[in-house]
Amino acid sequence: QVQLVESGGGLVQAGGSLRLSCTASGRTFSNYAVGWFRQTPGKEREFVAAIGWSGTTYSPDSVKGRFTVSRDNVKSTAYLQMNTLKPEDTAVYYCAATSGGSSWSPWWAASYDYWGQGTQVSVSS
Repeated sequence: QVQLVESGGGLVQAGGSLRLSCTASGRTFSNYAVGWFRQTPGKEREFVAAIGWSGTTYSPDSVKGRFTVSRDNVKSTAYLQMNTLKPEDTAVYYCAATSGGSSWSPWWAASYDYWGQGTQVSVSS
């Protein structure tokens, strides 16, 4: 089992920045790929970013150039640096992890085995 805890959410004005953290416990963190997703009420969970075992990163065009995902295996923590935030970035942000190899698709929520509890990010206009 892997336990994931997100932190760093909050309220920020449009154009501001936040850095989310996802700290893992229970297993060797470097063996897991980590993804970030977000969700607003009534909508599907949306892929935001992911980082693989080797550090390869993935992100959709909607956040590319604004959001950066990274990891520190020594600290068992993944980060999501969010810059130039927009009101439409408001959501609950979740991190997820998987040790699966060929079954992992960074943008596919169902390919992750473990999820954090989520952290609220609110961006005011």
